[in-house]
Amino acid sequence: MNESAQTSNSIISARGLTKRYGRTLAVDNIDFEIPPGRIVGLIGPNGAGKTTALKAILGLATFEGELKVLGLDPARQRARLMEDVCFIADVAVLPRWIRVWQLIDLTEQIHPRFSREKCLKYLAKTKIEQHKKVKHLSKGMVAQLHLALVMSIDARLLVLDEPTLGLDILFRKAFYTNLLNDYFDEERTVLITTHNVEEIEHILTDLMFIQNGKIALDCSMEEVQSRYAEVMVAHEKADEARALKPMHERQVFGRHIFLFKDTDRATLARMGELHTPSVADLFVATMEGGEA
Repeated sequence: MNESAQTSNSIISARGLTKRYGRTLAVDNIDFEIPPGRIVGLIGPNGAGKTTALKAILGLATFEGELKVLGLDPARQRARLMEDVCFIADVAVLPRWIRVWQLIDLTEQIHPRFSREKCLKYLAKTKIEQHKKVKHLSKGMVAQLHLALVMSIDARLLVLDEPTLGLDILFRKAFYTNLLNDYFDEERTVLITTHNVEEIEHILTDLMFIQNGKIALDCSMEEVQSRYAEVMVAHEKADEARALKPMHERQVFGRHIFLFKDTDRATLARMGELHTPSVADLFVATMEGGEA
């Protein structure tokens, strides 16, 4: 797809997106496109620029460069933009004093595309009682409530910023399963930031790694499978593998694991056990200098 066509169809389009805080360059002249119907993992170390980029996308921060979200300027048209955008950060954003039924009423009044029927259907699958105040719910229940509210809004873009932080592994898995089965479709787009990359890897369609305010990697999961490969080799074949200029090398139980990009797989397979790298391993290799 040519750039102009891609930009016109994109859910998010950034050109030269830059954000400074005094002398600190938090986001450094980045370009990216997110088309509809994708689940994108925006991943980076602390201080890399993830939160700043999200704030710009949500209209919560000014910026330099060009940024369009659903065809709108988020800084100038935020009220209109938020009719089609939902955002979940830490579950603590829900007011603790409010009762569940009051929160449902409030959401219905505020958001024109909220479905009470759908929300009650989601809540019926939980142990949440409508007369309870938020402060009397467990953290897992609050997250369930938040997700039920958000999934009941007919939004085109869902932004999740560490949505399962502090929750146990059973609920984290249920959270993403519900997201995938009950919310996502080819008309909606989901943008996720998290440090627990292993638990979202199976639902992602695309990866964006950000480092020091710059995009270090931007590709689809299909590209990860076709372009990147890890090979585990015995010690005597390590020099042969290094001669092929891997992105990254690490050792596990005395064996060497090399990560390659765009290297002939048949050649790699002759040296040892070959497989596609995990998102976590690709992230480490990229952050340590492989791609950036």
